[in-house]
Amino acid sequence: MALDYTQIIKQVKEKKFEQIYLLHGEEAYFIDLIADAILENALEEHERDFNLTVVYGKDADAAQIIAEAKAYPTMAERRVVIMREAQSFGKFDELLHYFQNPNPQTVFVICHKYKTLDARSSASKTIAKNGLVFKAEKVKDYKLADYIIGMAKNMGYTLSQKAAILLAEFLGNDLSKVQGELDKLAILVEKGSTINDVHIEENIGISKDFNVFELTNAVAIRDVPKAFQIVNHFEHQPKSGPLVMVISNLFNLYAKLMRMHFMNGVPDDEMARKLGMHPYTLKLNKQYLKIYPPRKISANIATLHEYDLKSKGVGNSTFTEGELMRELIFKLMH
Repeated sequence: MALDYTQIIKQVKEKKFEQIYLLHGEEAYFIDLIADAILENALEEHERDFNLTVVYGKDADAAQIIAEAKAYPTMAERRVVIMREAQSFGKFDELLHYFQNPNPQTVFVICHKYKTLDARSSASKTIAKNGLVFKAEKVKDYKLADYIIGMAKNMGYTLSQKAAILLAEFLGNDLSKVQGELDKLAILVEKGSTINDVHIEENIGISKDFNVFELTNAVAIRDVPKAFQIVNHFEHQPKSGPLVMVISNLFNLYAKLMRMHFMNGVPDDEMARKLGMHPYTLKLNKQYLKIYPPRKISANIATLHEYDLKSKGVGNSTFTEGELMRELIFKLMH
């Protein structure tokens, strides 16, 4: 059974190392966590000058890598060779002989970010036989808020549900960005405290009241005054709510509401999983179903398509983004 990143890091901290690590996949955050853990635990700081080699895929030479990996450690138990940006290295076949006969005193770490190395390739198969292959996958959207809460917990903080959803909505599932923002908060908020939406607003710049998540909610419950208050805020601060993001979020809302109309009787946990939706969001969306019947949802999806084209200049040569957003929101709620 494939190990997850926490199990790999646990082994590394116990000084149990593989001879080769292929760390590949879309989520760079997990790759960095494992690679950093290997570096921290495989070599003492004073051993790194003579026993650590870092190469970059774009400029790496296969012969040089093999020479470094085959070299014996100097006054240390092992050597570490790290290939960063390995997705730019196109000569894995030239390393195949080394993968077949790795140096037992070297830990060779391949950081292949943002995409996978073909599992059918000889290199991948050989590494799996003589080392460890870890596939770093993006956290699913419906699990993201809970995952961020877990990240905060590991740092010694409690993160409120709304704060987690704000971070998830604003930063998406780029966990490196999320970790960066949590690190900033850790400097400002006392350890052991609860981080809430006010902390997010004051220290990260995500408004707890004027954001795309709140606009989507206002439209969904037909809170006209609040919706236009948020649109007015976006008009004066376009970066806080660009039209393309507003349209995308509203489309996702109506698409999921339409699916929910045809999932009547399905248990909530199963519905949340099938829709890729956090249980908290599912609870909100169930309230929206009473407001939007399938016919209105269908009309609103067509309206969103129309304004998506207008935002790209199709059939529109005079209206600003703010004016388009105002007109769009009016049509969706009436």
